[in-house]
Amino acid sequence: MVPIEELKTTTTKAIRGIGYNEKDAKVILDVLMYAQLRGNNQGIIKVTTNGLAMAPDAEPMVVTHETKLSAAIDGKKTQGMLVLAEATRVAHEKAKEHGFGIVGTCNTSTSTGALGYYCKSVADQGMISICFAQSPEFVAPAGSSKAIFGTNPIGVGIPSSEGAMVLDMATSAYSWFGVLEAKTAGRELPDGAAQDKNGVLTKDPNEVLDGGAIRTFDGGYKSSNLALVIELLAGPLVGAAIEGKLAAKNWGNLIMVIDPKMLGQADFEKNAAFVMNRVRNAPKQPGVDAINLPGERGDAIAKANEAKGEIDVETNLWNNLKKAAEAFSG
Repeated sequence: MVPIEELKTTTTKAIRGIGYNEKDAKVILDVLMYAQLRGNNQGIIKVTTNGLAMAPDAEPMVVTHETKLSAAIDGKKTQGMLVLAEATRVAHEKAKEHGFGIVGTCNTSTSTGALGYYCKSVADQGMISICFAQSPEFVAPAGSSKAIFGTNPIGVGIPSSEGAMVLDMATSAYSWFGVLEAKTAGRELPDGAAQDKNGVLTKDPNEVLDGGAIRTFDGGYKSSNLALVIELLAGPLVGAAIEGKLAAKNWGNLIMVIDPKMLGQADFEKNAAFVMNRVRNAPKQPGVDAINLPGERGDAIAKANEAKGEIDVETNLWNNLKKAAEAFSG
């Protein structure tokens, strides 16, 4: 059990030790802690597994195309969380002025972290947000022995009069950093989550890392098709790499922000809360204690951790993080 403030301090030092300035480290820390507090494996594991490595040829991100409703951002190899945070800000500003904003990003080669972080920041301010992320070939399409897709997550934030609902899910059965986390902890992967280089199911993270692949979340065509849609919208549409993505170091994101008033729905938030409560309070099957909406489980975990003031961190991960923090001398 690690005090949350100590975890933040140690993580900040580790991020600064990589070379990030104070301002950028604050953004990255916020994204990582959002995930870590919720039990999401998009958290501090990224610090210790080279997930935040700075590209030696990184330059300031630039807007390459813009209209009153849209923008395209070339990340110029800037860290992915910093680029998506800026894309979210731009899309939100356009939606506040015009009712809708859409921003695509390309040319990043590091993780953008939990998409729920960005979607929640928008939904908490009364706007709808939809976000997609494409990444290197880690996931095999249904029926294939070869990885083609990224983990291709989708994030959605929906405001309501009773608080935002935030969906954050990968189209893969497991996250890439979850595989790295399992390797670090010396534990197996869940049944059906991954396959070896021959396409045979495996629970060994080392076999996945040795030419294997993660599977889509149901191992079938529905999840595979959804992954394909995200691959197209966060790949070719935004100018990201379409093959050899790991070597190209050019990954993509797409974020859309919508003001519900654009469609004349002044009562949207009240009606959204009604629908959410209708689902939450639906008759339960035998043995079911609660019907949770997207994000509620993570919110409850985060609230409990914050109330305790400390959080359980896997021992090897904590030791590796402390070692990484030693690189910062500021």
